[in-house]
Amino acid sequence: VLYPREFHLSRSLEKTIRRGDFRVTMDQAFEPVIRACGRVRRVTGEGTWIVPEMIEAYCGLHHAGLAHSLEAWQGDHLAGGLYGISLGNCFFGESMFARVSNASKVALAALVAYLRAEAFGLIDCQVTTGHLQRMGAREIPRSLYLEELQVHLQAPTRKGKWKLPAQVWAELLPKPRASAKRPGGNGARRPPLRKRKG
Repeated sequence: VLYPREFHLSRSLEKTIRRGDFRVTMDQAFEPVIRACGRVRRVTGEGTWIVPEMIEAYCGLHHAGLAHSLEAWQGDHLAGGLYGISLGNCFFGESMFARVSNASKVALAALVAYLRAEAFGLIDCQVTTGHLQRMGAREIPRSLYLEELQVHLQAPTRKGKWKLPAQVWAELLPKPRASAKRPGGNGARRPPLRKRKG
């Protein structure tokens, strides 16, 4: 699982976000995202489980306001994204893809920022990977997982289309530190020392 408050934002990912390399949206291209996820080649060599019947089923859940997608764009090009299901205060991540480096990471970071603001309890990542662990995900005992589900699923489910707020990154990005004032009053620079003659 990945607890939104335990998300680790690396310096490189923070720089990518601050540069504005990607424009991130929510629920704007659900079907293209799930189809792109279905074309991802798995490391295990196994075929994808995202078959046409599953795509149709998840699109139905999306229209019902239960399944959601995040899209990372470069211009009009869908560079990466992810999708999953929201129930109570839980988000069950299903799959992600990236056509451009860091695109899916930015989409996940945006999801975390949104879920933090909405007080979600956890993200079920399905499978543990090194990529997710570096971003703060960890394994927990099944008994604890079931206990937390019982608590978080009691919250009302946020149905309908989700939309990222304009200040979505404010929840995630650290605020820049104020520059320290130099001695000499009001941060003013000291005048250069004059050389003594002789």
